Parts: sequence; C-alpha cells; structure tokens
Amino acid sequence: MYALIKTGGKQYKVAAGEKIKIEQIAADVGQEIVIDQVLAVGNGADLQVGTPLVAGAKVVATVLAHGRHDKVRIFKMRRRKHYQKRQGHRQNFTELEISSVNG
Repeated sequence: MYALIKTGGKQYKVAAGEKIKIEQIAADVGQEIVIDQVLAVGNGADLQVGTPLVAGAKVVATVLAHGRHDKVRIFKMRRRKHYQKRQGHRQNFTELEISSVNG
C-alpha cells in the first residue's frame, strides 16, 4: 500500500518501511508524527484519489534525524561587465521513516 502525501510544499510517494527526507519540521528525534494531508492512496492497481484530500487517510511516521543537505553553489556572472557573484545555500531537512499508511 502506498500514498501520495503533501508536506513542505512538495509531494512525496511513500510506502510503509521507507525513509524519506522532507523539509524541516518542528519535531523531536524519535517522535511519532501523523501526516493527514494525503492526496491519493493506492494498493496495487486500485487507486483512490482525493478531492483534494482523501477523507480519513493518514500516514504515521517516526522522526529519525535532522540535518542539512549538501551545499548548492550559486554563481552569477555578466559577461564583459566585470560582475561575478558567488553564493551558497544548505537546506535543512528532517528524515522520516514511514511506519504505516492508513487509507
């Protein structure tokens, strides 16, 4: 059984037992969280799509860790104008392990 969830402005396809990295959320390591913004629930060829959310569906996950992604380097340049700008960014994330998908 799998589900399409929405969190942090992004959508993820998850199933029980998977580990995913999402945008950082305010939760302690080891805490169990419930994600109720479920867009679709599927089981094999059977798919239930919500309008916009599936009523009564939820995904239970456990917070494994908090961290930061690798650095993304931003480089801007204008040719012949002697303009160069360098910048870096590291996005925070929360790693989750999906415990169960309830549809």
